[in-house]
Amino acid sequence: MVLPIACASLWSAPTLSTPPRQQLKVVASVAPHADLVREIAGSRVDLTQLIPDGTDSHTFEPRPSDARALREADLIVLNGLHLEAPTLAMAEANRSPRSQILLLGDSTIEPTDWIFDFSFPASQGDPNPHLWLNPAYAKRYAELIAAKLEEMDPPDAAYFRANAAILVDRMNQLDAAIFQAVAALPPDRRKLLTYHDSWAYFGRRYGMEVIGAIQPSDFSEPSPREVAVLVDQIRANQVPAIFGSEVYPSTVLEVIGRETGARYVDKLRDDELPGDPTSPSHTYLGLMLEDMRVMFGALGGPIDMFDGIDPSPVAG
Repeated sequence: MVLPIACASLWSAPTLSTPPRQQLKVVASVAPHADLVREIAGSRVDLTQLIPDGTDSHTFEPRPSDARALREADLIVLNGLHLEAPTLAMAEANRSPRSQILLLGDSTIEPTDWIFDFSFPASQGDPNPHLWLNPAYAKRYAELIAAKLEEMDPPDAAYFRANAAILVDRMNQLDAAIFQAVAALPPDRRKLLTYHDSWAYFGRRYGMEVIGAIQPSDFSEPSPREVAVLVDQIRANQVPAIFGSEVYPSTVLEVIGRETGARYVDKLRDDELPGDPTSPSHTYLGLMLEDMRVMFGALGGPIDMFDGIDPSPVAG
């Protein structure tokens, strides 16, 4: 009797592979906002920063090539408060039906909390948009970004939430350190005069009086008459230092410094991250820590309270 030979089947069911999950495409406007997205999402989103480092965000005109990035974006993160009006208009005209626009400033404060000032007069209708230089508002920005990412990408929600919690904790440390630095200054030194009017919301939170800004509301150089008024103001207030910006180079501040004897400091930034992109301080927190050391050091106060705050990237 011949027994049948058992043969292994030559056919096997095909292996079903799961296609890789598509990353969210996120477009952010200025460097600090793009960094907040990066701190929370890391490499789990495809991030594009629209406004290059060192570019004036107030006068930036989006390029035709930017329309494609906006059209393909799932999420467009802007400051709002009229800062990126041309970019917002392009985004609204080009975005796909699925994409969402997150206006951070408009979602953080009400119009009753807007500040109008030297560079942003009420007569022109555009409020000062620099909320992120107040860490309490920047913390709200981070929370808004994290919540939106969690909503749009539920599988990564826990990752976003954990990173945001670390970032918010560091922002709370920064907030407390700034209050300490202000308290260490004599009251007559708690005054700021800057080239660009970026520090209004910072001043309101920490009790720093912003007594003026060099740059007029049309972002031109001030006239000789305006310079003379500022010189008188600095002398009257006995301001020890006046602050320029790496983004807005100006010889006017040097002249004002020589006329008044105030120290001219040109290293105060509002939206340009310090160091190169590989530096651990090339972050929003790195920006703020450098600014705080520059500001309070020039005003004659201690800066050691900022030493223990980690500026390095949160997301791995």
